[in-house]
Amino acid sequence: MVSFASRKARQHAVVSEDFERELTREVLRTELVRVRALITTGCVIVVFLTAIYLVDSSVVQRVWRGTEGLAEVYGLLTGFILFEVWVHSQIRRNLKLDRDLPVIRRYIGALIETSLPTVILILQIRSMGASQALGFVVPLIYFIFVILSTLRLDFWLSTFTGFVAAGELLTVALIFDPASGSGEPQIYFHAVRSTIILICGVLAGAVGAQLRRQFAASIAAATARDRVTNLFGQHVSPQVVERLMAAGTSAAGDLRRVAVMFVDFRGFTAGAHSRTPQEVVDRLDGAFAVLVDILDREGGIVNKFLGDGFLALFGAPLETSDAAHRAVAAGREMLTAMERINAQTSWPLKIGIGIHFGEVVAGNIGSPRRKEYTVIGDTVNFASRLEALNKEFGSQLLISAAVREALGKDCDDAVSLGEVEVRGYEQKVAVFQLG
Repeated sequence: MVSFASRKARQHAVVSEDFERELTREVLRTELVRVRALITTGCVIVVFLTAIYLVDSSVVQRVWRGTEGLAEVYGLLTGFILFEVWVHSQIRRNLKLDRDLPVIRRYIGALIETSLPTVILILQIRSMGASQALGFVVPLIYFIFVILSTLRLDFWLSTFTGFVAAGELLTVALIFDPASGSGEPQIYFHAVRSTIILICGVLAGAVGAQLRRQFAASIAAATARDRVTNLFGQHVSPQVVERLMAAGTSAAGDLRRVAVMFVDFRGFTAGAHSRTPQEVVDRLDGAFAVLVDILDREGGIVNKFLGDGFLALFGAPLETSDAAHRAVAAGREMLTAMERINAQTSWPLKIGIGIHFGEVVAGNIGSPRRKEYTVIGDTVNFASRLEALNKEFGSQLLISAAVREALGKDCDDAVSLGEVEVRGYEQKVAVFQLG
């Protein structure tokens, strides 16, 4: 029991690690989008200021009292763009290393970025005067940083951005605007505006947190899907994956009644001698594609591909009350499909199918580093022996007495081959032929 518990804990730890890694990568990708948006915004502002200077230089004189003030703004924007380029390179580096950014660096970066409008505002106050500068466009730049902070997918970082923007704007107003400190209504104007900025930061954080939860849900679903696909062999139909995820089926070993089908191509090795490896692969893949599609429709799964054959299951990993019926229906359809394929090719293939119905232990078997979903038990061994008897009888579809009994009147065309000796079994067993 202790061993089983520890095994489940290890599996959960692997899934958690994969989930956290993918979530971290997704957050870093959104950070890259945010940084690129800031770089673009900085470049657009530089272009806009340059256009204003070239079109109407008198505006520069009225707003910045000459080109010196404009040059200072250019310097700040250039430094800001270079800083964001450096941040962008650091995020890409961490993405390659599958490593998250330190939390303290995120907060320091948010403080530096959000302080840019504050510095520009102080420069503009020196040239325009406090009242005009505080009522001009620069305070609106804070909203750019608050809105883009949503892409951080972190409630507290967005709230921190809003807090810094609101606090710095109110502080600048109180220090540089004389009317604000004398109890005039102007102070309420600045206080309300700062409060709105803070509220926007909180709302941006809430939106970012919701986006993060949606990312987390999507990544968790994708991780679970990958885990199901890895557990249940080389081929699992999308329908089976959906049902497994919805049902929350455990991969732990448990006792199941399943129909086990072995399929093998007769004389395939001899036919492959005279053909190129690519021809062999193409022929085998083409046949497998048809047979596996039939399994999908009947609710079976390929548990293992065995060279020029495969092991298929009906009733595991998802239980079904008509596993034997589905297995026989799939076997019959496979024979019909192969006849159709053989009529269209110069390399006809003949398949042998053996189906047995009984109890198996189905579960996630293997080492701690590599596991796969499989079934173990005498039912599997007997189904394999049953398929091999097709060589002896020149048949293509053999079923056991257990399958014949499970099908009842739906299998009236079964032909009894009597009691047959089966390799590895002391007593003879009843075998039936279909098709």
